[in-house]
Amino acid sequence: MTDVRSRVEVALPGLLIGLVAGAMAGGLTLVAGHSATWALVSALSLAVPLGLLGAGYGMLLGRNLFQPGVFAPAGVYWLVGFPLGRLVQETFTSQVVFGRVALSDDLPAFLAFQAVVSLGFAIGFVWLHERLAPYWLMRVADRNPMAHELLGRYVAHAETLWRAREQRRAFRRREKGAR
Repeated sequence: MTDVRSRVEVALPGLLIGLVAGAMAGGLTLVAGHSATWALVSALSLAVPLGLLGAGYGMLLGRNLFQPGVFAPAGVYWLVGFPLGRLVQETFTSQVVFGRVALSDDLPAFLAFQAVVSLGFAIGFVWLHERLAPYWLMRVADRNPMAHELLGRYVAHAETLWRAREQRRAFRRREKGAR
């Protein structure tokens, strides 16, 4: 298997999550009462950056730079990436819809607000990724060494969580029995 194919397979869950999340912007644009064209452009112009950033997140996991179950690096990643994705969306959508780039007059405030929103997005993204990616990795791990190694880290993380839960349960049972 080629190294490129291995990387693409590891990046695929993040890519798909980002694409779907960005595409949802189109639905929200329709709900806000804008035209179907505006909604389509809005969806595509956010789905592409979020999809690419999601793929990048998967690659960072695959390269062992991020760890399953650790939120801080993902939070920082999306703290930077999500506002950039929204900036691309605003720039591209205004160019297509209005024929000119029409950004907020207070760009730092816009980016700061998007940074705040990004943490909620990061929580949802990581939650989805940790629930969907292992199933995909199980499908491709036999032929993909990068996926195999990442799946092993997901399994080790799950085992650690399970042991901690069992220890808490045993402690509560002992405490309950001591009363």
